Amino acid sequence: MNAIETRDLVRDFGTFRAVDNVDLAVGEGEIYGFLGPNGAGKSTTMRMLCTLLLPTQGSMAVAGLDVVERPEQVRLRIGVALQEAALDPKQTGRELLTLQGRLFGLGRQETADRVRELEALTGLGDAMDRRIETYSGGMKRRLDLAAGLVHGPDVLFLDEPTTGLDPESRSRVWEEVRGLRETGVTVFLTTQYLEEADELADRIGIISHGRLVAEGTPAELKRSLGADVVVVRVDCSEARAQEGTAALENLDVVDAAECHGNEIALSVHDGASAVSPVAVALADLDVRVAEMTLRTPTLDDVFLHLTGSHLAADETGIPEGVTK
Repeated sequence: MNAIETRDLVRDFGTFRAVDNVDLAVGEGEIYGFLGPNGAGKSTTMRMLCTLLLPTQGSMAVAGLDVVERPEQVRLRIGVALQEAALDPKQTGRELLTLQGRLFGLGRQETADRVRELEALTGLGDAMDRRIETYSGGMKRRLDLAAGLVHGPDVLFLDEPTTGLDPESRSRVWEEVRGLRETGVTVFLTTQYLEEADELADRIGIISHGRLVAEGTPAELKRSLGADVVVVRVDCSEARAQEGTAALENLDVVDAAECHGNEIALSVHDGASAVSPVAVALADLDVRVAEMTLRTPTLDDVFLHLTGSHLAADETGIPEGVTK
């Protein structure tokens, strides 16, 4: 059974379609990364799955339960850590987790045992008995993650879990998410960091303009672009860059070419042998090369290829001027 499943999922805000017939199937125990540029619909999709927003049409099930028909039961089976941690600064970490456990119906001893387990997972140590207002941003994110896990959910939703954290704190959160694999918890993760998705996700879905445009393991998505990527930054007008792109597509060494502003991205099977013909072809067209880079494909290359832009932060799923 899938832990998360949607079919023909749609969400409209007035005349704007934020989510457009999205089909998802996330397996039990899987870490699924959900990526999209600003306004793509990823946060809107997550809010529907978390029972915070009703769909316009389509069906969705979480932990085997229909989200629309049985939202109360779904809430008991999921954990949620949104971008803004909802923590009472006057409570201690231990008090917050204890209260959370009791609100979910856990007994006193069961709650105490669970809090001790989460204390070990988060590594907060003595900070568990300090007020949350004294915590750093990284400590608050780890505590918020623990609060989402205190009742032993089947599915955990993480919305941008490491936004604004320093590298050390981000790495610590990554360790905690990886550790969830051993517990069998399914994780649905949105992130603005492609490295994070590459590092943590078993599979990745990319959403653009409300539609799921690609899905697969990080390795599968990167392989779809070819063996190597040549990125050429040119110093000319966009029209001339487009002309150069069209000429490069005709080279035998080039599998595919795309132009994004003053950047030309080329998919090639043998990068070393492609660099010289590419440079010569652009020189013949009097297109000045400012920089040329040869590397293996990254998720950012995949993202740029599928959406036409690099991944941007602060995605709301709703464009400016559109209200709920």
